[in-house]
Amino acid sequence: MTNLDKLKIKIFADGAELDGILELYKNRYIAGFTTNPTLMNKSGIKDYEGFARKLLEHIPDRPFSFEVFSDEFDEMERQALKIASWGKNVYVKIPVTNTRRESSVNLVKKLADAGVQLNVTALMTLEQVSDISAALGNNVPSYISVFAGRIADTGRDPMPLMKRAVEILSPHNKQELIWASPRELLNIFHAEEIGCHIITVTHDILKKLSIVGKDLDEYSLDTVKMFRDDAVKAGFSL
Repeated sequence: MTNLDKLKIKIFADGAELDGILELYKNRYIAGFTTNPTLMNKSGIKDYEGFARKLLEHIPDRPFSFEVFSDEFDEMERQALKIASWGKNVYVKIPVTNTRRESSVNLVKKLADAGVQLNVTALMTLEQVSDISAALGNNVPSYISVFAGRIADTGRDPMPLMKRAVEILSPHNKQELIWASPRELLNIFHAEEIGCHIITVTHDILKKLSIVGKDLDEYSLDTVKMFRDDAVKAGFSL
C-alpha cells in the first residue's frame, strides 16, 4: 500500500519545535502530537510548562502527550497530575521504569485508576507490554509506546514483537499501541500491516509524506537531476 488515504493507522507528529508543530497541525494526516524531554532540550526549551501550554492553546482538539521527568515515583505522580490538568486532550507520558530499573507498574495503575490519560513509554519487551497493559486495564484511554525503531537498531526485526503486542492489547478497547521511534517513512506501512493503532513520526520523516506513491521513473530522473545540478553548483571539473 502506498496510499495515505487508505491508512487506518493514526500518525502522530513527534517533535518540540513550535513553528513545525503548528504547521503540521494544518496537515490532515496528523492525528495527534507527542514530545519528550530530549526533543525539548534539543530545541532549547527552558520553560517546560509555558511551552506546553502555548502548544495547547493552539492545539486543543488533538491528543498531545507530555512526559514527566522525575526519577522518583512520588514526584512523577505529582508531575503527572499537574500535566493532566492542562487540558482534556493531554496524555501524560510515564516511562516504563525509572533509571534504577524499578518498574512504574504501580504508579501506572494508580494514575489510570484516578482517570489520568496515560502514554506509557520506552517499552521494548513483551513482558513490559503485558505488565503495563494489565496495569492500565480499561479505566481510561491510554497509549503503550513500544520503541520499534530502537529494537530494529539492535539487529532484531520488530515486526513479530509488535504484532504480538497488538494481540496483548486487544482485550482492552481503551488501549492503543504506538509504534515509536520509526527510522524511515516505510515504517508507517509496516505498522499498518500488523494492525498497530498509532505511529509517532519525527518532523524530518514527515517531510517525505509528499512523495508517498511517487512514480519511480520520475523519482529516478529527479535524482539524476539533483546530482547534475549539485555538480554544476560546485564547479567540478576534470
